[in-house]
Amino acid sequence: MAPAVLMVAEKPSIAETIARILSGGNFHKRKGISPVTSVWEFSGSFRGEAVLFKVTSTAGHIYQTDFPRQFNDWEKTNPIELFDAPVVKVEANAKHRLPAHLQKEAHGCKHLVLWLDCDREGENICFEVMSIVVPQLLKLSGQQQIWRAKFSALAPADIQQAMRTLGTPNKNEADSVDARQELDLKVGCAFTRFQTQYFQGKYGDLDASLVSYGPCQTPTLQFCVQRYDDIHAFQPETFYTLDSSIRVGEQELFLEWERGQVFDSVTAHTYKDIVSARGAVAVVVDVTEKEEKMPRPQALNTVNMLKLASQRLGMGPQQAMQTAERLYLSGKVTYPRTETCKYPESFDLRGTAAAQASNPYWGGYVKELLSSGLARPRDGVDAGDHPPITPVCSATEADVGGGDAWALYELITRHFLASISPDCRFLKRKVTFCVNEEIFSLSGRHMLDGGFTRIMRGDGMKDVSIPDFRKADQVPLHKISVGSGQTHPPPFLSESDLLGLMEKHGIGTDASMATHINNICERNYVSLVSNRRLEPTKLGVCLVHGYMQIDPDLVLPSVRASIEALVDVIAQGKADITAVVTHSLYMFKLKFAYFLKQIERMDMLFEASFTMLAQTGNALSRCGRCNRYMNLITKRPTRLHCRTCNETYNMPQNGAIKLYKELRCPLDNFELVLFTQKGGKSFPLCPLCYNDPPLEGSVTKMSCVECTHPTCKHGIEAVGVLQCPQPDCKGILYLDVVSGPKWKLDCNACQYQVKLMEGAHKISVTPDECDTCGSALLNVVMNKVKPFKDGEVEKTGCFVCDAELNDMVESTFAKTFRARRSGRGRGRGRGRGRGRGRGRKIEDPRMTFDGF
Repeated sequence: MAPAVLMVAEKPSIAETIARILSGGNFHKRKGISPVTSVWEFSGSFRGEAVLFKVTSTAGHIYQTDFPRQFNDWEKTNPIELFDAPVVKVEANAKHRLPAHLQKEAHGCKHLVLWLDCDREGENICFEVMSIVVPQLLKLSGQQQIWRAKFSALAPADIQQAMRTLGTPNKNEADSVDARQELDLKVGCAFTRFQTQYFQGKYGDLDASLVSYGPCQTPTLQFCVQRYDDIHAFQPETFYTLDSSIRVGEQELFLEWERGQVFDSVTAHTYKDIVSARGAVAVVVDVTEKEEKMPRPQALNTVNMLKLASQRLGMGPQQAMQTAERLYLSGKVTYPRTETCKYPESFDLRGTAAAQASNPYWGGYVKELLSSGLARPRDGVDAGDHPPITPVCSATEADVGGGDAWALYELITRHFLASISPDCRFLKRKVTFCVNEEIFSLSGRHMLDGGFTRIMRGDGMKDVSIPDFRKADQVPLHKISVGSGQTHPPPFLSESDLLGLMEKHGIGTDASMATHINNICERNYVSLVSNRRLEPTKLGVCLVHGYMQIDPDLVLPSVRASIEALVDVIAQGKADITAVVTHSLYMFKLKFAYFLKQIERMDMLFEASFTMLAQTGNALSRCGRCNRYMNLITKRPTRLHCRTCNETYNMPQNGAIKLYKELRCPLDNFELVLFTQKGGKSFPLCPLCYNDPPLEGSVTKMSCVECTHPTCKHGIEAVGVLQCPQPDCKGILYLDVVSGPKWKLDCNACQYQVKLMEGAHKISVTPDECDTCGSALLNVVMNKVKPFKDGEVEKTGCFVCDAELNDMVESTFAKTFRARRSGRGRGRGRGRGRGRGRGRKIEDPRMTFDGF
């Protein structure tokens, strides 16, 4: 049997493309252990040896940097301890089962070829893959077994060239990613936990689930707030102009005053009087003609692509980046994450352009361009990463699926063609007039060669025609008056402006800038207003002003830029990762300690802008401790607050909360509330049990339908019916007692739902169980106009095993359940469902710090 070579890409679609190209389309596809990827196999030759190639993929990062479990409890961990806490690598998504998948596929293989994306993140994933795969490879003494493929496009020529020129993975670049992840995690979590607990515990109308801080996110916000401050500090001034015109035939021509504008009314009127004296004749004193050029664009990098997408397509950076990635994965454009805006000397400009000659939209222009000769591209920056973004093949709107994908593909392709087209050339004509010693002018423009503007939409220029004047010509003034206006403040930053500032100051990378902008929008720090401009919210303004009062380094771009520079030094192999991380964390820990001591400065700003918790919300339910009403605060995050006890109880998010029949929890006497999710799922909960579960080993954020306390008549014992039939779910289906007349069962662990006997008058869960399947029996009372087949209106039975009841249940559920019912007899239903969900991982949304 031929030895095997395992090849790993970053996404399944890339793995399939690589297999298709290298096998010539002759491959076999099979499933592996992971549900998110497959294995493509084909025979071939590697390093002069006949081998079996196995191509598979990850789904991005296999692992993520996190704290050990004991540090993830916000209440028990002092945020300052996080700076010295260890970090661990945990599976990014355990359901993907990628470590087991790669281990199995690597077992007994002779070589590993890494086809991860060719950027620092991809290099980091290479070492994640290696940590799993290398122990499974055959041990070959003295031979290289780990290979790195470098490619920038999924075109056959690029993939075949990468296979011929395999190298080795770069440990320094991988380390730089680990360093940035640890710094962002520790700094972001420490500040975010403290700020969130401090401010949400005092104010009720912040309208933010998190009051987050991020070493990249916060300087990004600062740019927006700085422009906001500039606007509010702006003092408008009245200015005055001389508005004059001449008339040639039937055409009125408006002249431009050389002084432009003055800021004194008396001065403006004095000049008007001077110009108006002695007949007010405009004498031509100079006529100039000059050929000027508008230069063609540079090659396209990521930041400029995002800017153009925002300016011309109205597409946000995050949306544009995701669309570009889809175009890359489908083989339509080259890798979209690059800082380089200069084509390499070896780049086949003519071949790339010729591929577009048959395109129905711009093929004619391309043929003209190829015939006349390509212009030499403008010089730009070679960052040493990937070539600029270019089209890989010709495509139509139907080929890419229309919508955003087509708009961005068209922009990228037209930009590429524009970058190898001639400059736009035009003749500029300027006529200078003298009117009683005051100088005025008139300008015109005539296009000589549209150049790149013929293909690049939005850059076109129109002719501006003016009459032929000669020196010493005299024309009487037609009109002369004093005009006035006011200076305007600058507008809010646009997404394009913000990207430019981030690039200039070194905030984020080409891969992360879009994420940082998206984060400040999602976290309610800025609002996207007309013309894709970013207006800071009260919360965003208070945070930045607070940081500036306490420690400007926390928010100014210089500190983050210095960290990015240190990370770059790690990537270049010029600094040790441990030294850089230790030094940076030490500096931020000192700043954090000072921030804690000075938090009152920021709090004063919050106090002036937001409402204290005790004065927010409306009375809803009674506290079990003082029996006074607690207020429901609907601003994010949704909470209940007891003014008497000064206690706050977190509630489920993204749904509606109301009082639940004035029933009380038998364990703590709190009135129950009913939570209804968007989409219809609802369940009761006790505010205290939800925040502080009474049973050891209970799930966090425990609702009544997850409560297994034997004395609780609202718990799962009272409403649970049977185990959820969904694969890998350990939840219990319970009766939603308020769902009538559209009765349903909901799972207390996943989103699965079952529709029951619609129109039934009443359905309740009995304490009896089915002898066949172990599920709880239901008591069903139908309306008199629609009784059961035997004419009775009431029946008790198992909705799974009773044929008549089962016919009244959602058919897809019946099929699913029966297919899995074997081996689930008595005792596998509600009776042994107590405590279902114990140990189940609960994702805390507050612990998601992507993009800090």
